[in-house]
Amino acid sequence: MEWKLPKKLEGKWQYILSQIEKLEYGSILITVHAGEITQIDVTEKKRFSLQKANK
Repeated sequence: MEWKLPKKLEGKWQYILSQIEKLEYGSILITVHAGEITQIDVTEKKRFSLQKANK
């Protein structure tokens, strides 16, 4: 049995996948209302290494 993505979701899935590919650290929140994707929030986190000062 093969599952097919409905046509109305193709653009949204492409957007989600493109954001996943760009994201190194972070999260993607998908909001669904009445069975439809209504919002996609992408939160990117940047990590910086700590440099200790020599005293």
